[in-house]
Amino acid sequence: MAGDGENSNGGAETAAVTAEPMDKLDQLIGYNLKRVYILVQNDFRQVLTDDDISPRMFSVLSMSVESAGITQSEVARQLGIERSGLVSIIDDMERRGLLNRMPVEGDRRAQALHPTEEGRAVYERALTAVFGHEERIFSVLSPEERAKLLELLMRVRRSVEGG
Repeated sequence: MAGDGENSNGGAETAAVTAEPMDKLDQLIGYNLKRVYILVQNDFRQVLTDDDISPRMFSVLSMSVESAGITQSEVARQLGIERSGLVSIIDDMERRGLLNRMPVEGDRRAQALHPTEEGRAVYERALTAVFGHEERIFSVLSPEERAKLLELLMRVRRSVEGG
């Protein structure tokens, strides 16, 4: 019967009904971004396990290595996270000997982040693993397609952030 999900094709109507919502979802950019994000993040977390760091720790370490002396406030702003949430991450990283906080001259409240030698070594190992992760995940795209994807994502990000 047409209304009960069965028909003379042995349930084909049910399959069509359940497939349709997925077809609609698959047409949504946001849905596909979320699905890819989950897959990419799961693999990203996995490649960081050798050094026992989280994706946020990797980001903080990257920023402190690439911009030694960057303030906690600037890291929080650039990563889009609350300063209070960042403090616990930095506390953990400092306990593990990955970075040091030092007062900023002329501003008693500001703390500058400086990677330790161990922090730099962890960052270099993790960065190599992350480049491998990116290559593995995005190898389906040509270099030109990767550049275009990055350009488009950055354009949408700037627009949504209001810039």
